[in-house]
Amino acid sequence: MLVALPRKCVLLADRGYDSDALRARIAAQGATANIRPLDHRTAQPAFNKRTYKLRNRVERFFNRIKHYRAVATRYDKQDANFLASVKLAALRIWMRFNESVT
Repeated sequence: MLVALPRKCVLLADRGYDSDALRARIAAQGATANIRPLDHRTAQPAFNKRTYKLRNRVERFFNRIKHYRAVATRYDKQDANFLASVKLAALRIWMRFNESVT
């Protein structure tokens, strides 16, 4: 997935991906890594807590989208059909979130 990483973007990742080799590869591609460093590191790399909190929103979205059976079990074996199922589930989540209360 890192091959398609665009230049000048910020990659948000879990603590499990905290390694110097991965950070160097991301920097070589012209992107910035915002990975929470492990506690045992002697030299703590740069880390922005405010940006890291955005990762939580993405994880919550994936948790919600997995509640839809067609997405969780991947009934559709063709990529285009599966993408349509994901889009439909995302649309239903978005519509429920933005429901009018008037």
